[in-house]
Amino acid sequence: MFRRQSGGMTDPVKLAIYDLDRTITRLPTWTPFLLHAVLRHAPWRLAFVPVVLGAVALKGVGLIHRDRLKQVMHRAALGTLTPARAERIAAGWLARFGPAQIRAAARAQIAADAAAGYRIVIATAAYGFYAQGIADEVGADALIATHAATDADGRLLPRIAGANCYGPTKRAMIEAWLADQGIARADATVRFYSDHVSDVPTFDWANEAVAVNPHAALARVARARGWRQVDWDG
Repeated sequence: MFRRQSGGMTDPVKLAIYDLDRTITRLPTWTPFLLHAVLRHAPWRLAFVPVVLGAVALKGVGLIHRDRLKQVMHRAALGTLTPARAERIAAGWLARFGPAQIRAAARAQIAADAAAGYRIVIATAAYGFYAQGIADEVGADALIATHAATDADGRLLPRIAGANCYGPTKRAMIEAWLADQGIARADATVRFYSDHVSDVPTFDWANEAVAVNPHAALARVARARGWRQVDWDG
């Protein structure tokens, strides 16, 4: 638990919660991860590219949900993975992706928040089996992420376990994590960083909202609601 006692009273728990894709990183992570996995570990899976492109087209016209697209991409590029193989692929990918794509300003802000007594949490729609490496790399205390289903032998399946940590579901998963940690919302001060308008439910829930290099839709909401906007590329 993160609760602290001071003079017989409970101090507020300070949480700095960060989105991952295009917030801590310059680029989204899922497609680069899959490309690395295919090109470096299973180039024969390039044969499934037409399947993925077809699913992308169906998603574009609203015929399949983003969760379904994610699972199609997982099946095509990764198939079923043992935890050890997933860890090896993720480590190799991070070694290539991280130095150029993890924003220096994100690292600096995370370090500043940690120095100010904030617990660092990453909340992301990315799968935990590769996002954990980035969380460790930047010194996060916890990761809230999408998880892959597993079989009886612990192998990762191309299917989401539970829910995709995106949009309103991300806020619900953060709230569930707080409850699991024994932290009442009233006892927490939350600072939230993200680049995308899909995270408005979590922005609204936080005490302090910080729009990071926001795309146009989020920038409009941020201006209307007086949220701070920052440029972590400049």
